[in-house]
Amino acid sequence: MLKIPFVNYSLQYKNLETEIDAAMKSVLNRGDLIMRSDMEEFEKKMAEFLGVRHFISLNSGTDALIFALKAAGIGAGDEVITVSHTFVASIASIAHCGAKPVLVDVKEDFTMDMEKAEAAITSRTKAILPVHLNGRMCDMERLMEIANKHNLIIIEDAAQALGAKFNNKMAGTFGLAGCYSFYPAKILGTFGDGGGLATNDEKIAEKIKLFRDHGQKTKTEILCFGWTSRLDNLQAAVLNVKIKHLNEWLERRREIAEIYNKNLSGVTGIKLPPGPDSDKKHFDVFQNYVLRAEKRDNLFTFLKEKGVETLIKDPIAVHHHTGLGLSEFHLPFSEELAKKVISLPLYPELTDEQIEYVIGSVKDFYQNGKNI
Repeated sequence: MLKIPFVNYSLQYKNLETEIDAAMKSVLNRGDLIMRSDMEEFEKKMAEFLGVRHFISLNSGTDALIFALKAAGIGAGDEVITVSHTFVASIASIAHCGAKPVLVDVKEDFTMDMEKAEAAITSRTKAILPVHLNGRMCDMERLMEIANKHNLIIIEDAAQALGAKFNNKMAGTFGLAGCYSFYPAKILGTFGDGGGLATNDEKIAEKIKLFRDHGQKTKTEILCFGWTSRLDNLQAAVLNVKIKHLNEWLERRREIAEIYNKNLSGVTGIKLPPGPDSDKKHFDVFQNYVLRAEKRDNLFTFLKEKGVETLIKDPIAVHHHTGLGLSEFHLPFSEELAKKVISLPLYPELTDEQIEYVIGSVKDFYQNGKNI
């Protein structure tokens, strides 16, 4: 029996050990710990990768979302449309600005239903926050039409979609700002918390730089109240090593997803995500490979017994958590997904043997009577 973790942090480190150790030792030997050259180098590399004018590194994707909304002037009395089928941070960022989250349902590919989003617009709607989930982008062509028609701000949650494209344009580069996470499990993850924000707007970029460092323009000039939200230089050094491998990792993720799709197609009891070449508009990067599974909880237990670690993310729909005050929303498909979604292991270090073992284990559950 193989043991297959959901994410193999230690193996990724071992594969890059020499490069990472050298980068970290360089930072420590120089004593360059906060807002130094490694951070600036990473910001430059990210801006080049995304094709934007500005990339500002931060301590989390959550802060990127909050700061983007605040910099855009979102506040009390405003409504921001987003989805419930996401990590709670997407919605929390709106609440932290004093605005009201307005939740809409998602489509079959787990991304925002744009027709439902447009139907939710009121006179108080100021922005839409699309979530590019699992490495797949929303229909940004339709969303930008809606935004232009109703004069709305778009802030993209691209935490799970670094490198994904829609019509050959990068996730996070359509709206006023795009927000990213470098949490360890992400496509490009560091060894702690990290995040960042992309924008082509000079004023937004300057505001974010102020927000992340106590509102200080210089050490003797404070322009506003800010926060402590800097990506420390040691983590930036790690990311500078990893970003060199990003394109090959994206290619491997898409390759693994294609293997899953090819070999699990036709298995009764599961619905697969769109494959890497499902249409000409999407370039998916598969942060997660998510099944909609009948007898999901039994499948989770069975795979665990087989040594395959999976993830059931948000088994309760976010708007059903009573402490969040979102119970007014009725989102049938999001509620169904909370009961059925399960993520299989998918990361570049997976071997073909491990992938075959995962596939065989899923088939064993559904095809050999193990799901009874």
